[in-house]
Amino acid sequence: MQSYHDTEWGVPLHDDRALFEFLCLEGAQAGLSWRTVLHKRDNYRRAFHDFDIARVAAMKDRELEKLLLDPGIIRNRLKVTAARDNAAAALEAIDEHGSLDAYLWSFVNGKPIQNSWRAKGDVPASTSLSDRMSKELKKRGFRFVGTTICYAFMQATGMVNDHLVECFRHKACGGKHKP
Repeated sequence: MQSYHDTEWGVPLHDDRALFEFLCLEGAQAGLSWRTVLHKRDNYRRAFHDFDIARVAAMKDRELEKLLLDPGIIRNRLKVTAARDNAAAALEAIDEHGSLDAYLWSFVNGKPIQNSWRAKGDVPASTSLSDRMSKELKKRGFRFVGTTICYAFMQATGMVNDHLVECFRHKACGGKHKP
């Protein structure tokens, strides 16, 4: 968890494959701890073709059924099938916007929102922006994209900088220290 925090969490991410991976992993995390999902990330990469969007969209029912027997991932039928549905929705967004990156980052006008939280308790679980993202993603056919999942996705991919101002990563992720 410390390594993930220190090297990945909150760093602006603009790679379609990596953004799709985080969207799937955040959805898989619903109701569980992020530690559980992070521990299984390599297994998810193997199971879902390294999150190649076109390959995941093309997965057949029998392939998804086989994954339900894989103890290396979270074996929830709705979450497993959501990865394929989300890949199909991502391909449509790519066709319309040129990239998944362009579509998802449009919610923050292409640049990270810089927050200045002083305590963990100040950081929200969702915002009006994550509400809007969730609603739009659901309209497009994405699944497991509730507002809390969307906000966690935005935090993980650097769309919002929610490192506390006292955290050494706050400034590294674009924040300004405010006394």
